[in-house]
Amino acid sequence: MVLVFCEQREGKLKKVAFEALCVGYAIAEKRGGELAAVIVGAGIKDLAAEVVKFGVNKIITVDDPSLQFYTPDGYAGALERLCREHKPHTVVLPSTVMGKDLGATLAARLETAIIPDCTALEFDESGNPIMTRPVYAGKAITRAKAPSANPLIITMRPRAYSAQPENDKGAEVVAGDVAPAELRTKVAEIVKAVIKTVELTEADIIISGGRGMKGPENYPILEELASVVNAAVGASRAAVDAGWRDHQFQVGQTGKVVAPALYIACGISGAIQHLVGMINSKTIVAINKDPEANIFKVADYGIVGDLFQIVPMLTAEFKKQKAQA
Repeated sequence: MVLVFCEQREGKLKKVAFEALCVGYAIAEKRGGELAAVIVGAGIKDLAAEVVKFGVNKIITVDDPSLQFYTPDGYAGALERLCREHKPHTVVLPSTVMGKDLGATLAARLETAIIPDCTALEFDESGNPIMTRPVYAGKAITRAKAPSANPLIITMRPRAYSAQPENDKGAEVVAGDVAPAELRTKVAEIVKAVIKTVELTEADIIISGGRGMKGPENYPILEELASVVNAAVGASRAAVDAGWRDHQFQVGQTGKVVAPALYIACGISGAIQHLVGMINSKTIVAINKDPEANIFKVADYGIVGDLFQIVPMLTAEFKKQKAQA
């Protein structure tokens, strides 16, 4: 069996849940066995209907008020019990903040191997998964496998694997045993800032600003463009360290790793710390006054010029195109 953890927040499945299911489907087809989706939380039973079209044989819902908010001991305890009961040969999780934490905790509890932060999936001649993952802050790429691991735990980077529905196998929906132990960590309240743009890891388009933005008062020009093309607004570490943007918007090694269809870097020099976080974007557009900026080495399209002139022009042109459409 391949067990796939389907991440949800506030009763809604994240896109990474469907991507992880497709990875699990590929492994199940190659190695054999059932594909089981696991949804953990409170009031999440209705989410089972959203995953049936991804080729799953079984959907396990672990639904309990104590699991309304994520805690490592609560969620890892639920997954550990399922692994000991169903004995999967592979467990797949998304490489999100939750998935990384949960995957490492589960691997320690089961005393097994984990291959984290993977970007590609292959198989050897025996059908064992071979995972591609960046190491040394993205300076090198390695291929890893652990054929003796039982189970093997894998976390996949968001957008590294496309979420394409496979087929509806008429999956059986079963309730997983909750039996929650005394939780060492309890979330009393979550206070969220109001974000008007798309969340970074979910966005198809990201527009990021760096030191070249000159100050927080200039970010509205990026936000205006983002609102026109339905994009998320990110920032480099330099902009975050300067206090211009909150850390939740940081793209990079110590921020969020993203892989949108389109990444527009405005006033970003291209330090390795930032490149690690966005190098897997499908198309990269760089706007910078310095023709020697490192960002141009990885960009598919480069515009040498003043972003304060170029970005408003892009906004006007996109508005024009949308009006004509």
